[in-house]
Amino acid sequence: MGIMRGELGTGISMTKQEYELKEIQLFAGEQADGKPVMENLRVIEPQEGVFQLYQSPGFMRGIAKGDQIKVDHDTKSYSVLKRSGNLCIRVFAKQAIENLAGNLVPALEKLGGSLDYQNERMLVFSIHVSCGFQAIEQLLNEHVGKDGQSAWFYGNVYLEKDGELQPMNWWQSMLKPE
Repeated sequence: MGIMRGELGTGISMTKQEYELKEIQLFAGEQADGKPVMENLRVIEPQEGVFQLYQSPGFMRGIAKGDQIKVDHDTKSYSVLKRSGNLCIRVFAKQAIENLAGNLVPALEKLGGSLDYQNERMLVFSIHVSCGFQAIEQLLNEHVGKDGQSAWFYGNVYLEKDGELQPMNWWQSMLKPE
């Protein structure tokens, strides 16, 4: 799939070793009819059985670019070993997303974010949490959702628990003053 050298992206650096870019498949949820939804993730394997995300996922919850995970190959589930500090941001549109992307991508890049994936109706970004939730959300709200044709969501800030969205709070220790 390719060889990756040096930096993995926003906030993550590695040694100058070469890592082969791989693809793994994980369980992302269920369709309305109960059929499983699987997502292919681009990763590197810095050590056996440990995978580091090369880009933020479009559907998997709880992880972002640069996070290190361990995979249970039987259940296709994962556990997070180490957080990169990146937020996963997903933008969805009812129509073609190109015009929205033309304005949003440069704005998020100015904050230090990166576009990890784009298709006709979805954008997936990674941006380090140290940029600040307020600044990120203000920027997203300026560009997304005003026309009722698009919406944005965090991919790794909330998890559903007892039918309600609960903050994961993994960023608290990263943002503490030293």
